[in-house]
Amino acid sequence: MEKDKEKINEEINENEDSQHVADSKEDNVNEVDLKNNEANAESEEEDIQETEEDVFREEIRTLKEEKIRVLAEMENLRKRFEREKIDSIKYGSVNFARDILSPGDNLERALSAINEEEEHPQSIKNLIEGLLMVKKELSTALEKNGVKKIDSLNKKFDPNLHQAMMEIENIDLDEGIVVQEIQTGYMMHDRLLRPAMVGVSKKPQKANEVEFEKELKSDNENSEKETEN
Repeated sequence: MEKDKEKINEEINENEDSQHVADSKEDNVNEVDLKNNEANAESEEEDIQETEEDVFREEIRTLKEEKIRVLAEMENLRKRFEREKIDSIKYGSVNFARDILSPGDNLERALSAINEEEEHPQSIKNLIEGLLMVKKELSTALEKNGVKKIDSLNKKFDPNLHQAMMEIENIDLDEGIVVQEIQTGYMMHDRLLRPAMVGVSKKPQKANEVEFEKELKSDNENSEKETEN
């Protein structure tokens, strides 16, 4: 009987020990799961923080680029304003200067019509001197405002500065040389105010034919030499 009791007690103790072991294992599993959950939570929190930092960095980079672009646009506007300001000062009187040229042309024509070799009365001489003084003052006023004559005679014809009004045959000059100035041209600083109306040289027809024959003969001789070689 006592043996049976001891056996029963041993079984009870074994069951209790097994239960303790199972409980201990379950506690260990729960503790491991808890640690894993905490680690996952920390990892997720770090990922969120890194994502937010990336967003902030991208926003900062975008703001910097926009600031640089705005500063560059402001600098371009400032330079453009400065250029326009300088141009308005330099060329603001361009229309007035162009209008002044016409009276100057009439003054030039009046003076050129006077025969210098002819003996004039004192009153006419005084008038001529007065006109010359007016011409000089007009030229000085134009030069003070950046208006200067275009030097055209005996220069190569330039379509940017000259307006050809006629062709004049001249065997002594190359073609395209300004040999006559009908109306003076003017520049205002570095801009054309008015083109010069000019007469341009050209070779006489016979001279052109002779030169063409010479060039043709020279080309034929060169061709024959190349054929022989």
